[in-house]
Amino acid sequence: MENITSQPLSLMAGDLLGMLPENPIKDPFARSWMYMTDNYTRWQIAMWGSLIVHEAVYFGASMPGILCQFIPFMQKYKIQPNKPETFAIQWNCIRMLMFSHFVIQLPLMLGVYPFLEFFKIPHTYETMPPWYDITLRVIACAIIEDTWHYWSHRALHDKRIYKYIHKIHHHHQAPFGMVAEYAHPLETLILGTGFFIGLALLTNHFVLLWAWVVIRLFETIDVHTGYDIGYLNLFHFIPFYAGSRFHDFHHYNFHGNYASTFTFWDKVMGTDRQYREFKAKNAKID
Repeated sequence: MENITSQPLSLMAGDLLGMLPENPIKDPFARSWMYMTDNYTRWQIAMWGSLIVHEAVYFGASMPGILCQFIPFMQKYKIQPNKPETFAIQWNCIRMLMFSHFVIQLPLMLGVYPFLEFFKIPHTYETMPPWYDITLRVIACAIIEDTWHYWSHRALHDKRIYKYIHKIHHHHQAPFGMVAEYAHPLETLILGTGFFIGLALLTNHFVLLWAWVVIRLFETIDVHTGYDIGYLNLFHFIPFYAGSRFHDFHHYNFHGNYASTFTFWDKVMGTDRQYREFKAKNAKID
């Protein structure tokens, strides 16, 4: 019998991937991507396509949290039930978001096309890497961003500068999904830098940009949603995932729990101590 250890790892991986069920969205995705690249220029895709993806995902992912406030059954999952959202609060948030998205973030998107051209990054479906390659790169981007976010976010809490920049984001002590990008323009630039570091290091196809945008937006809106539905939320199956309750405590307490996605930096640096004490105290009360 052939010794399985003598097979190259690439062949073994290929055999394992071949055992997976057929991806039902592969063909529709391929047709849609090829239609896009056949009918629009690289500049249009990079600029306007990126804007559409960002806005559609941001407000689409925020919508369930907005609707939850009108569903009595969902109130048992609200983390701070004594602080409901109001139309006035939400409208103020939307106005700030429109300024941030179109005055701060839209000009930054102008850099996507030169980035693609300078590094000769492909964008066609035929040059697209396999899904597992994209997945691993998105995970790496998330770890890089989380590290940048932890240290820069923690620095923004320095009492010498907190009131000038980061205090705007903490205007919402009980966050809801749309609050994710409610921030001072400088904070948008400072914390947003972490999003681009991974892309600068790892992009091998344009699809990585959109894949990372989608995952990052869903994640940051999830941790700001103000509701905790536990393992009904698929993000909770990710190792070390922080989640809404972890980040909600940061808005409630103003200190600690500085990371964006994972818990390991706060655990290593001990900045989750107040959160652990808070959980232990409430567990005794319950």
